Amino acid sequence: MSTLFALSPPEVSPSDDDLQELQPRLTSDDATLRRLALIELAELEDEAHAPWLAWALRDPDPAIRADVAARLAYWEQPVVLNALVDALHDEVPAVREAAAYSLAEIKQADSGTLLLPALEGAQGFVLASLLHAIKELRLPGSLNAALRATSDRDAPVRLAAVGVLGWLKDASALPVLTHLAAHDPDPEARRAAVGALGLGQGHDAQVQPALLGALQDPVWRVREEAAATLGKLKLPEAVTPLIQSLQDAYWQVRQLSARALGRLKAAQAVDALITYALRHDIANLRKEACVALGEIGHASALSALTVGAQDPDPEVRKMARLAITLIQQRAAA
Repeated sequence: MSTLFALSPPEVSPSDDDLQELQPRLTSDDATLRRLALIELAELEDEAHAPWLAWALRDPDPAIRADVAARLAYWEQPVVLNALVDALHDEVPAVREAAAYSLAEIKQADSGTLLLPALEGAQGFVLASLLHAIKELRLPGSLNAALRATSDRDAPVRLAAVGVLGWLKDASALPVLTHLAAHDPDPEARRAAVGALGLGQGHDAQVQPALLGALQDPVWRVREEAAATLGKLKLPEAVTPLIQSLQDAYWQVRQLSARALGRLKAAQAVDALITYALRHDIANLRKEACVALGEIGHASALSALTVGAQDPDPEVRKMARLAITLIQQRAAA
């Protein structure tokens, strides 16, 4: 008898010809035969086979468990979801990671609610994976769990929790997010919190100072995210700090600052955009400067944009000419 029969395989319906044909290989002692049979089974995409695929997540061969876990993305039957949650505790990292990937592909809120009870008592990798899985589903029941997780000692858990809060867009999370944006020791968690502050729409008294403070963060990716979020919120108070950020040591921060200033239509930023962005060595930054100057629409930028229209980079030339057209149209109007 196959050693797998000790795992109590599911029953086979007499009317299921496919499973009747595959069963001998699915329960074979030969791992290669089992793996090939499971691939065939998964490719049939028959919901009736979900119990067998879930059962395969307990296969004695870790390579098979990892393969099956990866193939269970988009299978949202309860038996599969429960098996994937169990696989998050697997002793083999590849199996855990594959299970986490498949859980993250959940698209139905009804399926996500099956995972909420699993958050209770979960820790470390398991908790982070579950939070990531429910993030995009915007489940009301995930708010309190995410808020608790923001104080977890593990940075990946805090990062996943911030992701949930960002998707929920619940204003009650703003105090926690502003604290994380300024004080979390992990730069990725700070960056994510800064991005999530976009849900505040700038009306919350804590949001603006938190974002302006993040423009001074020692890690450039946090500063970049702060510039992007300020641009989305279009906070007039951010114009002067964003102009200063056009001199940031990292061109990526300058680029997002230029984009934000364009969205703010900040006429007072024209000279700085020309000096610190349009004349920069990085073509992407020069292109962004052209876009911003076109959005601002101030005639004082025409001379510099005329030079930009002869830029060696074709995208910069294109954006410079478009900006010139926008400024001229605005002047004519």
